[in-house]
Amino acid sequence: MISIDHLTKKFGYHSGPAIDNISIKVLPGRITGIVGPDGAGKTTLVRLIAGLLEPSEGRINVFGFDSVRNSEHIHELLGYMPQRFGLYEDLTVLENLELYAEMRGLEKSQREKRFTELLRFTGLEQFIKRLSGRLSGGMKQKLGLACSLIKMPKLLLLDEPSVGVDPMSRRELWRMVRELVAEDVVVIWNTAYLDEAEACDEVLLLNEGRQLFYGKPTELTRTMEGRVVQIRGLTESKRRKILAKLLQKPETLDGTIQGGTLRLVLKQNTTPQNFAITFLSDNSILSDDSGRFDHSLRAEVIPVTPRFEDGFIDILGGVGKGESVLAKRKPKPIGDGNPIVVAHGLSKRFGSFTAVRDNNFAIKRGEIFGLLGPNGAGKSTTFKMLCGLLKPTEGEGFIAGYDLRKSPSRARSRLGYMAQKFSMYGELTVRQNLNFFAGTYGLWGLSKRRAVTEMLDLFDLGRYSSVNASTLPLGFKQRLSLAAALMHEPDVLFLDEPTSGVDPLTRREFWTHINALVEGGVTVLVTTHFMDEAEYCDRIALIYRGETIASGTPDDLKQSVKTATKKDPTLEDAFIALIESKG
Repeated sequence: MISIDHLTKKFGYHSGPAIDNISIKVLPGRITGIVGPDGAGKTTLVRLIAGLLEPSEGRINVFGFDSVRNSEHIHELLGYMPQRFGLYEDLTVLENLELYAEMRGLEKSQREKRFTELLRFTGLEQFIKRLSGRLSGGMKQKLGLACSLIKMPKLLLLDEPSVGVDPMSRRELWRMVRELVAEDVVVIWNTAYLDEAEACDEVLLLNEGRQLFYGKPTELTRTMEGRVVQIRGLTESKRRKILAKLLQKPETLDGTIQGGTLRLVLKQNTTPQNFAITFLSDNSILSDDSGRFDHSLRAEVIPVTPRFEDGFIDILGGVGKGESVLAKRKPKPIGDGNPIVVAHGLSKRFGSFTAVRDNNFAIKRGEIFGLLGPNGAGKSTTFKMLCGLLKPTEGEGFIAGYDLRKSPSRARSRLGYMAQKFSMYGELTVRQNLNFFAGTYGLWGLSKRRAVTEMLDLFDLGRYSSVNASTLPLGFKQRLSLAAALMHEPDVLFLDEPTSGVDPLTRREFWTHINALVEGGVTVLVTTHFMDEAEYCDRIALIYRGETIASGTPDDLKQSVKTATKKDPTLEDAFIALIESKG
């Protein structure tokens, strides 16, 4: 259905190719995934297929039409859902459908029937009069999909359609797209979620514009058999330290925390048996703070089934070996053992709508606490109340002992906040942004200059100090956002979906920094839709319709939904089962 032959795309005479000599054939009745790290060329390739860009070399044929000479014919056959929400937020759901019907030339006599079909298909029947800007993230994506299907396309291009969408909405989105494939629609799905790539029929893996792999996901996963292990029997307080040490080892390709265990990917020619012998006899890893072997550990190394993500990491050369620069910062004092963040009966109403109802939790120093829940559950509202950005209707919030009602400025001075969307000033340089945020956190004079210099050095931002923030690569935008939140050495760090839309390698780097901060006594409160990220949390509160419906460690939540047929549930399984149990 789609033939791509020796495709190359360059932007500018002196720049390297964004797409470098790609040749693939996309088959009918398939979902074809495009994956790769940030800047790999995924969006550029989608736009080339859509006929929105012209190749520098090579050609693309879509249903017999050349993408350059016959682009208008291709436009008639495709539905395109761009990476960013492309609808009009001040129009209602129905008005957006009307607008797209007009633009796509759908006959007025056909519209009522088509709208009814699409609203039923996406589950938006009850929301036709709601402004699209007031929809939850999942509903926005469903509306975007509905608008791209106004006229049933032969080719559907989805550019990261599930970024910022909760697991339940993602599953629903996949169900809808699978139904379209059953009707012979060809789907190309650009994604940053590797579990989604694993669900595709074929996957194209790109890096720096080059084609590294094209085929069935199982073909890449199969290459990792016998190279993935799980380490069990570690105390929760030791997981982060041991992971940091293991990532320095030459035989370790990748490593993540999974609740109470560690999951490691080994380099080629390293067997689980040899790794287990080395690991269990390594005093430098399994030692206590005094350097002696820690006999309290009951560590065991278990081979486990590989995933597509393991093959992805392997083919890209593994994660970096560098220790987080934040590990060098002076650790914060342990304190008196009292919780550093407290929510007591927090509630927030907007008119007759209750966004948060009677939330209660207490977070200890040096703990990662996760707020999980579907889009619109009340997570961000809870966040904003604890940051002093929203005044609670009822209840109290405390940061480092300061009451957010009585001493909001003192409470805010003890926390750092990293927003979901890039919140730096795009027209200011990196140094100007750091100077500005240092001032907002109360740093002046010599302390301000020292903080800016330290952040430029720690996060390797010096080479970008005179560059406008809007032009930074995505990974460095994330570094800048984290640097701005840490300048005043806060006791508490609030992270609102901090890695939404970034690739696994960049996410690994980010969590290496967070683990180092927590080991240094910083407390982290995080919201995320990546369930593998939620595994890093020490405890989790699951929020639904404004209320906490479950809480505990990641392993506690998984165990709570264990059944005879689901003996080893994932955290995503637990998330969905617990939400569905509440209707």
